[in-house]
Amino acid sequence: VLMGITQAALNTESFVSAASFQETTRVLTEAAIRGKTDRLVGLKENVIMGHLIPAGTGLAHYELLHVEDPDLRRQQAEALAAAAAAEALADASIAQDSDD
Repeated sequence: VLMGITQAALNTESFVSAASFQETTRVLTEAAIRGKTDRLVGLKENVIMGHLIPAGTGLAHYELLHVEDPDLRRQQAEALAAAAAAEALADASIAQDSDD
């Protein structure tokens, strides 16, 4: 399939990369409306975002790197505890209603 350079640049999974070429407003608006997430796997989108580029001798190590947000972990634990407490309260309420 033969495409023009504009269409080829816009025909990518990365909306950040596509937005950097042409039709920036349209590309970013569509991405926002559709709730898209850009995984930032390419060179161009990482440069745009100011991240290290996925290239070089350290790439294999970089791909295995897992970064956790301690605040997110705490928030998830609190949400699970709150959900468990709400479920226990609902179960107790149902048990009390069935006893009455």
